Amino acid sequence: MNTLTKKMSKAEIFDLKNRVADQIQKESHPAYTFYQIKLRECTITAYTSGKVVFQGKNLDWLVPDTKEQTDVYPQAGSDEVGTGDYFGPVVVSATIVEKAQVDVLRSLGIQDSKQINDEKIRQLAPEIKKLCPYTILVVSNDKYNQVHQTHNMVDIKCLLHNQAYLNLHQKGYVLPSFLIIDQFVQKKSYYKYLQDQPEVIPNIHFETKAENKYLSVACGSILARNAFLEAWDAMEAKYQFHFEKGAGKQVDLCAQHFVDQFGPSELCHVAKLHFANTKKIK
Repeated sequence: MNTLTKKMSKAEIFDLKNRVADQIQKESHPAYTFYQIKLRECTITAYTSGKVVFQGKNLDWLVPDTKEQTDVYPQAGSDEVGTGDYFGPVVVSATIVEKAQVDVLRSLGIQDSKQINDEKIRQLAPEIKKLCPYTILVVSNDKYNQVHQTHNMVDIKCLLHNQAYLNLHQKGYVLPSFLIIDQFVQKKSYYKYLQDQPEVIPNIHFETKAENKYLSVACGSILARNAFLEAWDAMEAKYQFHFEKGAGKQVDLCAQHFVDQFGPSELCHVAKLHFANTKKIK
C-alpha cells in the first residue's frame, strides 16, 4: 500500500471529488474531513485542514505520465461529458488541431466546456467543426443501461475514447503522434480495460485538467457538450418535460416527478439506472 499526501485548497478538494465522481464506490465523512471516498484505484481522505491523503497500490495516475507539451502540433485530444449526470447520454468527442488553426481557435475563446455557458457552447461548436477534423460518439440511455450490465463507467469511458480515435483514423485522417486524454484513470489501467479489444490506439498522453491546457481536448470538450445539449433538447421535446442536470437533490425530485407522470418503465430511456438517484424513487 502506497501513500501520497498533498496540500490542496477547498476548491481543489471538491474539484477533485467532481472529477472522480463516477468512480466512487463508497463515501463516508470521518471527523475533521470533507470526505473519504473509496475508488477502484485508491482511497482519498480530504481533511478540513487542506491535507489530502491518497492510499493505494498504484498512485501513478496522480502524476502526469510525461511533461506538458501544450504547444506540440498537430495534436489530437478527447474528452467526455454526461458521466456525472443522472439524465441524458454519455458523449465522447475527439478532435485534431493543426498549428495553422491555433490562432483562430484561441481568438474564439476556446476553453474547457465546463467554464463556458451553454449558449456559448452552441455558438462555438459549429465553428470548431468547420476548422477541425472531429468525431462524436453519443451513447443513449437505452444503450448505456444495456452496456453497463457488463461494463462499469470507467470501462465504458475507456472504450469510447479508444473508439473516438479509431473513428478519426477510419475517416481517413492521419492521427498525430501526440494524443491527449483528460485523465480519468491511470494509463496502465486504461490499457488494461482495453486489452481484449481488437484494435487499440497506443501511446496516449494522460494529464489531469487537460481541457484547460490543450486546444484539442478543449475542442473535444465543447463538441461533446454541444452534442449532449442537443440530445437533452430532443429528450425534453419528446416528453414535454423539464429535466434537471447533475445528480443532486433536485434531480431526485425530478426523477420522482418523471416516474409519477410517465411510469417507471420509461426511466431507462432517459436516465442512468445504476445511479443512486434511482433507489430514491418511490
